[in-house]
Amino acid sequence: MKNEINESVYDINMDKLCQNSIELIKYARNITAKQVNNVQIMTYYSLGRWIVEVQQQGKHRAEYGKKIIINLSKKLTEEFGKGFSESTLEKARKFYLTYKDRISETLFTEFAIKKSETVFTIFEEEHPFVVTWSHYLQLMRIENEDERSFYEIEAVREKWGVRDLSRQYNSSLYERLALSMDKDKVQRLSQEGNVITTSKDVLKDPYVLEFVGLEDKYNYSETDLENRLLDNLQQFLLELGKGFTFVARQKRFSFEEDHFRVDLVFYNRLLKCFVLFDLKIGKLKHQDLGQMQMYVNYYDRYEKTEEENPTIGVLLCNEKNDAMVELTLPEDSNIYASQYKLYLPDKKLLQDKLKEWLQEEGGAEDEI
Repeated sequence: MKNEINESVYDINMDKLCQNSIELIKYARNITAKQVNNVQIMTYYSLGRWIVEVQQQGKHRAEYGKKIIINLSKKLTEEFGKGFSESTLEKARKFYLTYKDRISETLFTEFAIKKSETVFTIFEEEHPFVVTWSHYLQLMRIENEDERSFYEIEAVREKWGVRDLSRQYNSSLYERLALSMDKDKVQRLSQEGNVITTSKDVLKDPYVLEFVGLEDKYNYSETDLENRLLDNLQQFLLELGKGFTFVARQKRFSFEEDHFRVDLVFYNRLLKCFVLFDLKIGKLKHQDLGQMQMYVNYYDRYEKTEEENPTIGVLLCNEKNDAMVELTLPEDSNIYASQYKLYLPDKKLLQDKLKEWLQEEGGAEDEI
């Protein structure tokens, strides 16, 4: 009996030891990776600042500035080997010029005189850089400051990897969100990111579905599109945006002897409601809107709980007539029609459209 008790105590202590050890190692690795990233960013920032300061002594002589980078690259490569090419130093210079207001003079000075203990303390207090160097290489390609700020905020909040960030930028997420919301909310994108408070905040127009690989297949069906979306569910959830979880496909419900099916059912945790998607090939018809209204009514009456918010219905279609949609649906409707594209949109076209749209009624005047 005594041996059994001892073995039980041993097992409990061993489990606790293992769990504590695992948590400690994960914590240590996270801290180490974070500090390595901080040091890397501070190093490139400092190199960029010093390059700019020396170049400015030559005023506007381009040859002088280029020579500085060439010579510095040679010297650093001789000392450390790979990692300090002319291209890398050009990026460090651009990084400083892009984010020169992020770091206080105190933090820069402490890093320059190599006081690592103080540097990490100040870095945590100021928290000037929040993603990895690889992320910033992507972000620096974005010329518009508001758009760049939006993608940085969202990369942190949604834990985007570099590939996710690149995809969202290439799919013109910023422009599509801005064009789908009220004008007075557009400026908030660069300050707060995409904040979800109403049903309209989760919508995009268009949705970009290039990942399904149907662009070159002209005679695809709604079933083909649905299958491809579910085959690429992770990418589809990324495109849908914040808070979405998958619930069901071809969700069946019946009235007497009539049976109906909702193509795709999701739940949004932020809005605390069901979101129904119906896929339509070709031009959207008013009958499609009526059908979605029935689906939404069913979910509101039989599926949602008292604590949950009204169901949202979204019709994804190739083509739509906004005037017809507006005339068919009541003003307080929770049903929306959005087009989908099977290819990445023309970013310049969307930028011009957004700029024109903002200026129509004296909206934001900053250049997009």
